[in-house]
Order: sequence, then C-alpha cells, then structure tokens
Amino acid sequence: VVCLINPKAANRKWRRRRRLRRYLQNNLPGEIIDTHQDKQFTIKTVAALSREKDVIIAAGGDGTIADVIQGIIESQVSPRPILGIIPLGSGNAFRKSLHIPRLIPLAVKVLHHGYFREIDLIQFNGQVAGFTSIGATAEVTFRKYANPTPGLWGHIKEALQMPNFSPWKIKLHLIDGVGPEGKKFSELTLEERIFDCVINKTQHFGYSWLVAPLARVDDGYLDITLFQLSGWQYLLSFPLNYFGLLQKFQKHYKAKEVYLQGKNLPLQYNGEPFAYCQNVHFQVLLRALKVICPPFGFI
Repeated sequence: VVCLINPKAANRKWRRRRRLRRYLQNNLPGEIIDTHQDKQFTIKTVAALSREKDVIIAAGGDGTIADVIQGIIESQVSPRPILGIIPLGSGNAFRKSLHIPRLIPLAVKVLHHGYFREIDLIQFNGQVAGFTSIGATAEVTFRKYANPTPGLWGHIKEALQMPNFSPWKIKLHLIDGVGPEGKKFSELTLEERIFDCVINKTQHFGYSWLVAPLARVDDGYLDITLFQLSGWQYLLSFPLNYFGLLQKFQKHYKAKEVYLQGKNLPLQYNGEPFAYCQNVHFQVLLRALKVICPPFGFI
C-alpha cells in the first residue's frame, strides 16, 4: 500500500494542520509520499507505483484523485491497483458520489473496513475522468484558474459573469443509448444550442453539486444533460441546479459513446480546464477501476 498526499490541496491543509498530519501518519496503512510537484509528476509517479503496489491511496481533492486515476490507467498493468481516497481538497465531489465520508477519521476507517467497488470511467482524447462539462461551467473553470483567487471564492467570482456568456452551438452523435422516456437507440444525432453540457459518470462535481442526479458509476453508460437556459436563468436557478432539481426539466440522454462537435468549446474534466475543442470523442470505460468504498450501513 502507498499513499500519495498533495500538500497543496485545500490551501495546503496537509502542511498547516499538524494534528491532522500526525493523525494520518499514524493511521494510514503503508508508505506515505508527499513530494507532489505538478500534474505530470503525479501521473508518472503513480504509473510507476502501479507496477509494484496493490493499493494506491489518493489524499487530496478532485484534481489529485484524477491524476492518480490517470496514472493507474496509463500504467496498463493487469490487474490494476485498487484506489483508496482521503478527501483533503476543497471540492471532493468524486468521493461524494461514492459515499466516502468527508470526515478524515471516517475516511480512514473505510480504508480499513470498506469493500472493493468496480466503477466505470469516461475516456476522451487520451484522458480519463469521472465528470466533464462543455460550456458555461467549463468556461468558469478556465477563468478561475487564470485568476489569483483560490478555491470556492475564485469560482463564485467567475460564475457571476455567466449572464455575459453566449450559448454554444454543438452537434452530438450518440451511440448505443437511451433517450427520453426510456427509448433505446443505436445511433442518434442532435444539433443544439446549449449553455452547458454535462457528460458524467459520477453524480457530483465542484463543491458537492448534484449536477447529474441520474448518473450511475457502474451502469455502463455516459450520462448526458443539456442545459438550455440563458445565463441569467442558469445563475438565478442555481439553488435548484445545485440540488439536482433543475435537471429534471432539461434534455437528458445516456449513451456508451458521444461524438461532440462545435467551435471553440471550453472543456473541463474533474474540475480542471482541459482545452478549447472543436471535436471530442467520449466513451465509457467499463469496470475500469476498483475503489475502496464504505460497506452498506457504514456510519
């Protein structure tokens, strides 16, 4: 077992909170590595560790977890190491969709007494992810990373600019999926104007935002929600959006593959900016990863 800790997560929580650091050092199984440098360093380190470790624990936020998962997948080993999660970040949406507790002692308890759950992932353009979006939320993510305000306040600051965003015109080609009213299809092509398009495996992203209430981590489908609102409507209805209620009135599909086209489409994944894209191919990676999750009835 090895644990990779991101010392920069949540405004350097690992460095600032001595009692927390001491607790984890005394209670985490296996070796602890806290030499986090950047994204590529973490991915390469995990890929190397995957060849010799049975369990890799990611201690950090969604970005750290995403980098650890990317490293595990890129290692191409079989069987892949099992993922454990200690939520040290400010968002921690990935762990919420797997019902892993936010409280550190309970999360540590899960590592010792949980069970292995196989989950699907999203694959696109050489990356893997639990959640992605194209449009307004991705544009906010790009702007947040370009300004000096960290964490939640940086997102809020940029999100207030949403009424100034123009909608994006996209073309979607869905393969082997389910549409409205549960109608199955082998192929479906859509041309839409959207303010946001969410393609998820997990239900949550950001700061515990229930953005995709119908997503399931192990159902074999990508979960696609098209938000067709104005910027003002999107911003003012955010409380409903946050709790997954607005989504009931938006176009929703499930598919195993999605080909998406458009002009300068902002794309974020796992809470981090990816690129402005013209063409993206998303597909589901079935049962791609085992994660240590709480047993039924865990308290």
